[in-house]
Amino acid sequence: MTKMTKLALAALLGMAVLSTTASANPNKGKKIYMKKMKAKCGFSGAKFATKHTQDEWEKIKNAGKFAGEAAKICPGLKLKEKYINDVYDFAHEYASDSGNVPSC
Repeated sequence: MTKMTKLALAALLGMAVLSTTASANPNKGKKIYMKKMKAKCGFSGAKFATKHTQDEWEKIKNAGKFAGEAAKICPGLKLKEKYINDVYDFAHEYASDSGNVPSC
């Protein structure tokens, strides 16, 4: 391979690795739920996540209404902007139609 091809391949691999670490994480969302939300909600993360299907959670998130929906499910909850993507990934991962059950 030429030096240019090797450089391009290395750049592509580097971008793939960096983009993976920059994305939201269901496990981080579970930790946020346990620390910041569970007391306000009064029930487990499994019950929170199963309030909607994966498609419903996706529609809510795409409409920009995830924080409002979380507040409707857990009255009095004010979800910070920086937590929304991780908590969304948690809710989507463990939605009612996913077949997954979180350990919280």
